Amino acid sequence: MINRSDSQRVVITGIGLTAPNGNSLSDFRTALLAGKSGITDYEIRYFGKTVAGLCDFDEFRYQKRKERRRGTRAGSISIWCAHEALADAGFFWNAGDEDTETAWQTGMPDRSRVGVYIGVTEHGNVETENEVYNIKQYDYDCQYWTHHHNPRTVANNPAGEVTINMGITGAHYTIGAACAGGNAGIIQGVQQLLLGECDLAFAGGISESPGTFGIFAAFASQNALAHHEDPTKASRPFDLDRNGIVISEGGCLYTLERLSDAKARGAKIYGEIIGYAINSDARDPVLPYAPRQAECIRMAIERAGLRPEEIDLVSTHATATPSGDIQEAVAIRSVFGDNPKVYVNNTKSFIGHAMGASGALELAGNLPSFQDRVVHPTINLDHLDPKCELAGLVANTPRQTDGIRNILNMSFGMLGINSVVIVKRV
Repeated sequence: MINRSDSQRVVITGIGLTAPNGNSLSDFRTALLAGKSGITDYEIRYFGKTVAGLCDFDEFRYQKRKERRRGTRAGSISIWCAHEALADAGFFWNAGDEDTETAWQTGMPDRSRVGVYIGVTEHGNVETENEVYNIKQYDYDCQYWTHHHNPRTVANNPAGEVTINMGITGAHYTIGAACAGGNAGIIQGVQQLLLGECDLAFAGGISESPGTFGIFAAFASQNALAHHEDPTKASRPFDLDRNGIVISEGGCLYTLERLSDAKARGAKIYGEIIGYAINSDARDPVLPYAPRQAECIRMAIERAGLRPEEIDLVSTHATATPSGDIQEAVAIRSVFGDNPKVYVNNTKSFIGHAMGASGALELAGNLPSFQDRVVHPTINLDHLDPKCELAGLVANTPRQTDGIRNILNMSFGMLGINSVVIVKRV
């Protein structure tokens, strides 16, 4: 373990999330331990019937209806997660105050020293599809195209909507990192804190993907879209009968702080981010590559000052595509060997693939393991693919352990982007 001063250590002090099977960490964790899926039947125009993971949170708890009409689903998810994370971190926000300047209470960090860093897979497609669909009834006359379209579709929209809603005047941007976006957002928040660019970071990832038919059509054309007569069994990572991805929405933002600041205000701490890495396959737009994934895992472990055997829990990315799961299993085995004490699980089996939100949500679902010493399982794992065999894979029922010290969270994405974040129990 590398010794650093408290001002050079970054910790998680708040978590705000919405997932297809829960709108708080407590509810999310309860669902994961109970084997409760959030996947349901779904139908979208031009594509038809399919399955998806959809969130059900109160969009108007932190937004007025006019603000929601002007904004986006991605922005609404982001605003929900940011407010929930802030409250969870122990900061008081006066949500009833019309003035965001006075709502930002004494005792909170200077709002110019707060950064918002949100990972995304894609943004703006749903808004463009909706506008094209709407003007169809007017013979595609563009005078009926909404004047809200540009601010809705710019890449920084989800993070920008948070700053407007909350009166944050520090830096904000989104990180386009495909399905590695959630981890990339966390890494960006850590780096900005260590550089002294902010004192509080909202960091993580969000996704609004089920709103656009294009993503369903694209995965279907690749023969990579999951189907099952029971939607709750459609997402089947590592299973021999897996047949593709379940597209989901969701979000998870963390409040990140330097340990010195968290200690000074007596904050609760979920864990310390002690290692991370991002690299590229540089090979194929879609197909993953196990050697580069393994390299990314090793880089993160080395930066954390750990050995592979000191990782207690590996949270996998596995999306339930035939080749993707195999490549990931190869990468895991090449780093950890056949060590049954390195537990391995998967969260997409419960919630589907929440794209840019996936890495952040999957980490959140595992963080309670530090306290309860339980590893949530991978569900729908009825017939393990022999090529995906992993010594410590937790299947279908939770596993009680002697304790979890270090969690390694993996997320990989198109164009060959790989990301890893390691969190230590504090």
